[in-house]
Amino acid sequence: MTTPITTGTFTPQPGSAPLHRQVLAQASMEARLMLRNGEQLLLAVVIPVIVLIAGVKGGQHLDLHEDYPLVDIFTPGVLALAIMSTSFTSLAIATGFERRYGVIKRLGASPLPRLGLLAGKVLALVLVELVQLFVIGGVGQLLGWSPEPGAVGFLLAVVLGTAAFASLGLFVAGVLRAEATLAAANLIYLLLLAGGAVVLPASAYGGFGSFAQWLPSGALGEAVRTAFLHGDVAWRDLGVLLGWAVVGSALTARTFTWE
Repeated sequence: MTTPITTGTFTPQPGSAPLHRQVLAQASMEARLMLRNGEQLLLAVVIPVIVLIAGVKGGQHLDLHEDYPLVDIFTPGVLALAIMSTSFTSLAIATGFERRYGVIKRLGASPLPRLGLLAGKVLALVLVELVQLFVIGGVGQLLGWSPEPGAVGFLLAVVLGTAAFASLGLFVAGVLRAEATLAAANLIYLLLLAGGAVVLPASAYGGFGSFAQWLPSGALGEAVRTAFLHGDVAWRDLGVLLGWAVVGSALTARTFTWE
């Protein structure tokens, strides 16, 4: 004798997962793709670590006029560089090629809303930045870094710096073709690395430093250095980052296309 089947036992219940699970799944995938990609890993971890070690070991040849050990100057700057590389360069390149191959267009047809897609990308950036903080901070500790407890200032710098550079990265990816985005993002990264007051203090650039402080790279670098050198919050620099975030978001909203 067979057991009767209760009505509805095997009835499918189609529907999307809750939004927070969709965002977490998207963020996990985005973070894995970033860390698996050799070029992205180079930008996110390898280059910043090389810059940190080379700066500390060879920095005695630079006339910085600072009252702090070189490792205490370079480590916050390299942390700022890592945030810039991930939230701007890596995001711009990845988004540019996702647009080219129609990935974003197909995701737009999934249950994941556009807000969820953007939230997933931002959360993925934060996850990668946590890895960078752990690795670069660990290397800095091995080199003798002794930061001041400026957690609030650093957290605000990370949030506003990520917002500013991510909005600018999406703007570049939204207006240029994938190959042009690749070239432009890397070129901007190198220019800001060399002259954007991100790794070195603005005072190291002489008269140009007063201009570099208004760049998003200079503002981020100064905010992180202020947090870890003095334990304070650099409100002026955070205001500059907020301004760049607003400008970048407005430009992205007007120009970004999904394919």
